[in-house]
Amino acid sequence: MPRKKSAKKIFVLDTSVILHDHNSINNFDEHDVGIPITVLEELDNFKRGNDTKNFEAREFIRMIDRLSEKYTLQQWIPLEGSKKGKFKIVMDQGNLNVDAQKIYMDKKADHRILNAVLHLKEEEKDAKVVLVTKDINLRLKAKALDIVAEDYETGKIDIDGLYKGKELVENLDSEFIRKLYTDGNVDCGPFITRQINNHYYILKNGKSSSLAYFNSETEQLNRVDKSYVYGVKPKNAEQTFAIHALLNPEIRLVTMQGVAGTGKTLLALASALEQHKSYKQIILARPIVPLSNRDIGYLPGDANEKINPYMEPLWDNLKFIKDQFKENEKRYKQIKQMQDDKKIVITPLAYIRGRSLANIFFIIDEAQNLTPHEVKTIVSRAGENTKIVFTGDIHQIDTPYLDEKSNGLSYIIDRLRGNKLFAHITLEKGERSELANLANELL
Repeated sequence: MPRKKSAKKIFVLDTSVILHDHNSINNFDEHDVGIPITVLEELDNFKRGNDTKNFEAREFIRMIDRLSEKYTLQQWIPLEGSKKGKFKIVMDQGNLNVDAQKIYMDKKADHRILNAVLHLKEEEKDAKVVLVTKDINLRLKAKALDIVAEDYETGKIDIDGLYKGKELVENLDSEFIRKLYTDGNVDCGPFITRQINNHYYILKNGKSSSLAYFNSETEQLNRVDKSYVYGVKPKNAEQTFAIHALLNPEIRLVTMQGVAGTGKTLLALASALEQHKSYKQIILARPIVPLSNRDIGYLPGDANEKINPYMEPLWDNLKFIKDQFKENEKRYKQIKQMQDDKKIVITPLAYIRGRSLANIFFIIDEAQNLTPHEVKTIVSRAGENTKIVFTGDIHQIDTPYLDEKSNGLSYIIDRLRGNKLFAHITLEKGERSELANLANELL
């Protein structure tokens, strides 16, 4: 019996999808793609600037210009590649039975995009028309008008199986643990079946235990010992693993994922200070995501006064490390001197975009608020003798168009798992205070 032909689909993309991935138009297999004319207008406002969204806007505009050289944008234009569909610009005007601008009593861009979808539904009655947007509220508005609406799924990660970087192995042969403890390394033998580069293990047999990691060079388990870094002591096995990865010169990229209070940024900074002689500069950066989606321009003061509130958590970590020492101690004076000489720099991430990062220990905090493309751009800037550390909590997203499955931190953890240059640790035990743990567990 011949297989029933699937219904024709037309996916309509809004601005948020284009700014997330300029190549999104090519990710719908053989199906056609519509771009509301309002999206072109909005992209015009984003084409200038140095942020990733500006880059995405420019790249998309150039691609559409190239594809439409022999056509008008009111025609269905073939996309490049085999088994690809077509695309065109969709108008938002017409005699609509349902008018989003009238129903929602506003002529804002989102409602014009909804009207473009409604117009296409009227025009293409034999097709299933689907709005694709990363804006949750726009999806809800669309569904209220009987429009099928979906999130942009390309690049989304299965977080249920997201790599944790560590595991507990129990009931091991006591001689195996003894040999690891005394010799410092041991062949994996039949006991360790998951041999992933730079993967960490808590090995137990009754009261005997040891910490280890899989050495990608020797293909053996190496013992992991607790290390103090600039006065900071690891308080659990996870923190011990994190410090080991941060101090290991063979590992050039480290990610740490965990809730607030697990020590991610503190361990990264303390480990960087411990190795300050090995790098020209230590940079701590974080993306600025203004509260309530308001731009920082509304804040009073000059540029530094506007951004300081967003940098305070990073300064707090530096102050905590300094406070481990008295003012007359060498390490306290070293930190102060490094600050004066700009050997330690705390800055918004936007301020270092475009730089070539050579001989730098680079820590990016709140990395869950970055897109996969932004993370790729940062890593691609790494020069000789540069170490990059991403920290964050994938369950605490502050930007409206990302979620735990589509953010840059989840993406890099999933894609780089097992690479010899990469190590990841999920920190699960809060060490800030009992009160902070209470909030994470019950609130």
